[in-house]
Amino acid sequence: MMWRILRLHRIYKGMQMMKHVRVALYGLLVALILGGCATTGGTSVEEKRQAVLSMKNDVLSELYKIRPQAKAEVASAPGYAVFSNANVNIIFVSFSGGYGVVQDNKTGKQTYMKMGEAGIGLGLGVKDFRAVFIFNNRATMEKFINSGWEFGGHADAAAKAADKGGAVGGEALVDGITIYQITKSGLALQATVKGTKYWKDDELN
Repeated sequence: MMWRILRLHRIYKGMQMMKHVRVALYGLLVALILGGCATTGGTSVEEKRQAVLSMKNDVLSELYKIRPQAKAEVASAPGYAVFSNANVNIIFVSFSGGYGVVQDNKTGKQTYMKMGEAGIGLGLGVKDFRAVFIFNNRATMEKFINSGWEFGGHADAAAKAADKGGAVGGEALVDGITIYQITKSGLALQATVKGTKYWKDDELN
C-alpha cells in the first residue's frame, strides 16, 4: 500500500513540474514577442540616425556606380541631401512618407529631414524613391533646411542640361538643385519630386 502512495506522489510531483515548465515557456514566449514589438516601435534616436546615415551611404554608392562623375559634383558642392522612402515603416513606425539627411560639406553638419506629400503629386507615388539633391549654392541649401521646401507643379522636371535642352543621363536641375533620382533600373530620366514637401525632423536633430 505504501509503495502505491509513494508512486502516486512521484507522479503528482512530475505533473506539477511539467506544469511549471509549461508556464515558464509560455512566459518566455510572451516576453520575446513583446520585446520584439518594443524593439520595432521604440527604436532609439541614435539608432534612427544611424539607419538614415546608412541609407545615405548606400544611395551614394549606388549613384557613383551608375554615374561616377557625380562623386566630384557632390564633393565640390556647398552641400547635398539624400532621401528615400524605402524601409520607412521599419525605421519610423508611426510616419508615412520618406526620410533623409542634408550634409553641409563646409561644416560637416548633418540635418535630418522628413519628406511627405504636400498635395496631389508624384513624388511619393513612386514606391522606390531614392534621390540625391546637390545644392548649387549655400543660400539654396540653407533655405531648404531652415524654411522647409515644397516642390510645386513645375518640379516634375525632365533631365536637361541647364540651357542647352539636351539629356544628360538622369540629371535634372530644379530650383537651383541638381537632382539624381535612382530607380531599380538605374537613373530616372525624370525627377518626380512634384507635390513633395521636405522639412526638419525635430526628433533626430
